[in-house]
Amino acid sequence: MLRNILSKKILRDTSQVRCLVTSPVTCTLHTVLHDFHVAKEGKMVEFAGYSMPVQYGKVGIATSHREVRTHCGLFDVSHMLQSKIHGKDRIKFIEKLIVGDIESLEANTGTLSLFTNEQGGIIDDLICSKTDQGYLYVVSNAGCKEKDLAHMKDHLSSFRAAGGDAELEVIDDHGLVAVQGPRAAQILQPISEGGLDDLYFMNTREMHVAGIPCRVTRCGYTGEDGVEISVPNNKAVELCETLVDLGVHLAGLGARDSLRLEAGLCLYGNDIDDTTTPIEGGLAWTIGKRRRETKDFLGAEIILRQLKEKPKRRRIGLTCSGPPPRSHCAVLDADGNKIGDVTSGCPAPSLELNIAMAYVPAAYSKSGTQVGVEVRKKTILATVTKMPFVKCNYYTKK
Repeated sequence: MLRNILSKKILRDTSQVRCLVTSPVTCTLHTVLHDFHVAKEGKMVEFAGYSMPVQYGKVGIATSHREVRTHCGLFDVSHMLQSKIHGKDRIKFIEKLIVGDIESLEANTGTLSLFTNEQGGIIDDLICSKTDQGYLYVVSNAGCKEKDLAHMKDHLSSFRAAGGDAELEVIDDHGLVAVQGPRAAQILQPISEGGLDDLYFMNTREMHVAGIPCRVTRCGYTGEDGVEISVPNNKAVELCETLVDLGVHLAGLGARDSLRLEAGLCLYGNDIDDTTTPIEGGLAWTIGKRRRETKDFLGAEIILRQLKEKPKRRRIGLTCSGPPPRSHCAVLDADGNKIGDVTSGCPAPSLELNIAMAYVPAAYSKSGTQVGVEVRKKTILATVTKMPFVKCNYYTKK
């Protein structure tokens, strides 16, 4: 029953996976794995202009979700923007655009960060890694690809005109796949040259996987242990076939959405956008301590003032039973007055209840607070709940 509800919900609710549609796919963009997905009975839908699998064959989304939580799943994330930033001033350049402390990172480690605008809003979220090979490795969202590139190129032009030494390289000859789940390392270890024991969460290195030269980063979007593998386009299908033969389950956008929501992770365009500040979005931790002192990133004055004075609204987690809240459902106070909006919501297969994210006034953001949510013209009772909704199992140093 829960599987059927979740599957129908993902395929129906376009707001949950942004531009997801179920009509015949007419988008022109394909990842390098498109034919692989079709051959594996992937149900293809449009997402960020790409034809992407929402699920495979008769395997329901909730079943796929649980396979990742208990075993291991394979996601195609080749639609995301991979880039490198070169030059002796590469760190100075990127730190003008993001809130993270890249300078203080150890070599071959990375961090989740945010592109911000002059108003303190979030242009996109990204992972920036500091390699020991003279460049920064940056991965950002597919739906923001053109916006991110334009933003970086615009600021790069003025940065270089002022004498700065930095160059942007778009990586278009590599796909990107995510292997996620508690058995990910166990499955990958025998085929990974150099091993994974000392590759901790947010560490990255170049290594051979199944004999293929790749960049492997210990990260993901599920709350589980796992890696993202940047693989040459001409070897992407070979790598995925090898992983499937080793017992890794194929997983699509549907499971990726419910997994990230259980882990309390934001979907850009739903839970954060260019009108949301990092403080309102509960992402103050992404702002490096040194960056709070230098105050030299876009929107710093607004963001840091809000950090000190506290925001008027906050992103919260909600749990409830009954019909699941959807994006744009109204959040109500005890008198039935609208106080906020749900940004993401779905049944949680790991918990067998409904979960959601929403923005409400700060006075309603304390864990345990009871609010109402208007779902299908009926009000259901919901409880403000700390996130993540499920324990995250990242591979970190003991």
